[in-house]
Amino acid sequence: MNIKPLYDRVVIKRMEEEKVSAGGIVIPDSATEKPIKGEVLAVGAGKALDNGSTRAPLVKVGDKVLFGKYAGTEIKLDGQEILVVKEDDILAIL
Repeated sequence: MNIKPLYDRVVIKRMEEEKVSAGGIVIPDSATEKPIKGEVLAVGAGKALDNGSTRAPLVKVGDKVLFGKYAGTEIKLDGQEILVVKEDDILAIL
């Protein structure tokens, strides 16, 4: 995959959710929600500030992150579904 996000954008690959509940019940695909955890694949240069400087991103490639349920834009690249979000939409680094 060859993608370089601009500014404070981050490219994330969603992590797979558990297919079995804690009680051992198998959850069908139609009943599962999209996961809100993922792995960072690429990071932009950082956020452009009002004074002309750039603030370096806090996340780096390989980080596992939590992001908002409806955050970002989903795209399909090389047959793989990825998510492009602003760094502000990332809630936490796991």
